[in-house]
Amino acid sequence: MTDDPRAIIDSEAMSRFQWAVVAIMVGLNALDGFDVLSISFASPGIVRDWGIDRGALGLVLSMELIGMAVGSIILGGVADRIGRRYTILGCLLVMAFGMAGASTAHGLTTLSLWRVLTGLGIGGMLATTNAAVSEAANAAQRNLAVVLMAAGYPLGAIVGGSIASLLLSQHDWPIVFQFGAVATLCFVPIVLWRAPESIAFAMQRRGPDTLAAVNHTLTRMGHRTVVTLPPLEGTRERLPLAALFSPALLRVTLLITLAYTAQLMTFYFLLKWIPKIVVDMGFQASSAGGVLVFANCGGLVGSLVLGLLTARIRVHTLTMVMMAFSSVLVALFGRGQGSYAELAAIAAITGFFTNGGIVGLYAVLARAFPTGVRATATGFAIGVGRGGSALAPAVAGALFSAGYGLQTVAILMASGSVIALIALLALGNRAAPS
Repeated sequence: MTDDPRAIIDSEAMSRFQWAVVAIMVGLNALDGFDVLSISFASPGIVRDWGIDRGALGLVLSMELIGMAVGSIILGGVADRIGRRYTILGCLLVMAFGMAGASTAHGLTTLSLWRVLTGLGIGGMLATTNAAVSEAANAAQRNLAVVLMAAGYPLGAIVGGSIASLLLSQHDWPIVFQFGAVATLCFVPIVLWRAPESIAFAMQRRGPDTLAAVNHTLTRMGHRTVVTLPPLEGTRERLPLAALFSPALLRVTLLITLAYTAQLMTFYFLLKWIPKIVVDMGFQASSAGGVLVFANCGGLVGSLVLGLLTARIRVHTLTMVMMAFSSVLVALFGRGQGSYAELAAIAAITGFFTNGGIVGLYAVLARAFPTGVRATATGFAIGVGRGGSALAPAVAGALFSAGYGLQTVAILMASGSVIALIALLALGNRAAPS
């Protein structure tokens, strides 16, 4: 019988408390999904009120992605130092403040600054929740738990987008950001109540009260407690970020970061530009929000299907399949559709595969890196990925402004999924120790 709490969590069945932690992380990722896409829901109203062109809109759509890049890299490292729980709480406050500020903006500069601030919190949240879910789940359900967490992103876009469409039918675009700020603040007491610090993190950053804290969490999880903790593995001399570029991790860091960045380029082209593309096709702004919701419905279903299939098929293989279909469907979306129903259908199918590729990468990330650098590695990959993907809306906007048609732009942006697929092929299946 082992006295290592991590081994107890890995080997014993998932309790209701552990699934509750996973559910909270799903909700937190749902906030990210809504907060990131809130600017997309608001963009038709912003264009109407401020009279900006596609190029300027593309830059605004990229702003929170830049904030997410910085937030992921910096706050992912913070989560490996001060803990998952405190980092999540700090990110919630930053996100709420940024969303509230965006509702007061009266120009592109101030709106962009508020979106960068919101992105800082979102980026840190994504890095931290991925690590927290992986460390709360047992070995048998870890892939499923991570996939479910990532599925929160389209869930937030669906629920939040539906609410946003309803609110926009009665109010102007600032109501979208105001709703996001209130919803974000509501999660602070939930995290305080039901999301304890990760045991795996506590084992890496020990103090005089670590044994008591670990046993308290084990009890809440319904598992047996331990008398002593195993010896601390490794040293604290190397900074987690530097460890990502050690000989043991350099190759996997570079390939996963490339795959994540490339897939996000394709993913964000679709989600950021759908509302404006639909309006340009002659449909109402409220209908544009509906197509975006359909795309995220497809993304949610893709996440759930991938999660169920992880019990039978390697997540690495599933992710590559999603990426292959993602490239084809995004190019097909660029052909345009004759009716609203056809447009919504192709958006949903495309969302199924583009988001499936992103969700699969979260599970690959959680498997590829050990506990001591898991949040840092996730933050680095997300940070570089979001920073690189910030170019997607802007590049698409520049191509549109230069006179290129939707079909050409869509084919070019679909190449991101092809690059991501090649990177995963080069990486191969890899799992690191906890």
